[in-house]
Amino acid sequence: MTDIFREVEEDVRRERFEKIWKEYGDYIIAGASLLVIAAAGYRLWLFYDARERSKASNEYAVAQQLMDGGQSQAAAEAFGKLAQSAPRGYAKISQLEEADALLAAGNKSDATTLYRKLMADSDEIVAAIARIRLAWAVVDDTPRGDMVTMLAPLTAAGSPWRAPAGEILAYADYRGGAMREAIAEYKRLAADQKAPPHLRERAQAMATFLGAGGDANVGTVPMPQARQPGPVQPGPVQPGPVPVAPANAAPAPAQSAAPAASHATAPAKPASSTPQGQPHK
Repeated sequence: MTDIFREVEEDVRRERFEKIWKEYGDYIIAGASLLVIAAAGYRLWLFYDARERSKASNEYAVAQQLMDGGQSQAAAEAFGKLAQSAPRGYAKISQLEEADALLAAGNKSDATTLYRKLMADSDEIVAAIARIRLAWAVVDDTPRGDMVTMLAPLTAAGSPWRAPAGEILAYADYRGGAMREAIAEYKRLAADQKAPPHLRERAQAMATFLGAGGDANVGTVPMPQARQPGPVQPGPVQPGPVPVAPANAAPAPAQSAAPAASHATAPAKPASSTPQGQPHK
């Protein structure tokens, strides 16, 4: 009797399955096909994305070589093309590098225009870097009050950009002849343990320089041409905003610290005041 009931039960199940298959079989096959196609498409996208990033990396390296070789205009053009075609992370970095290259090529107008465009970027990190670089680009011929306004978003307490912004304002005081304020600000930066080590060293050198009478050269000795900010290394860029270093990270490679106290040589602006660290989506 048990076998009979089992056979009946199996027949009922079979009939139900056949009925379901007749009604929904096409949908089941279509759904399975979509899953297979989606998996294959995802694998294809990963392959394409890796290829595009590899291509962007090679093009970025070529553009950087042009910049390092002194071919600033050619580098600006290469970075500009990369900014239009590269994945988002490399594109953002390339825009910053394009502005640097334009500035190095003497095209200050286009460089500052690009910096200002990036200052309005939705990525707060990109916007902050652009603001710092713009400030260094125009500090020599911009009133101190305007510099304060420009850097106000970065000078709030707790901001990771407060020290780099403060260095620019201290330099603006120096260029404006406000030596007492400049020395006080440089001393504060030199004692700020949250500031990057290289920035503290530059600030200490400047405080020593000005304290020894370096102010005598203001307005009489031309300032040496500042080197452009060092390159931002993209590293393994992933989709998303440009990564940023923590507030206490060391700045990008810079020139030597401000010169020692002397009455014959005025200090040069630092090569870069942008925090550096983990890698720009």
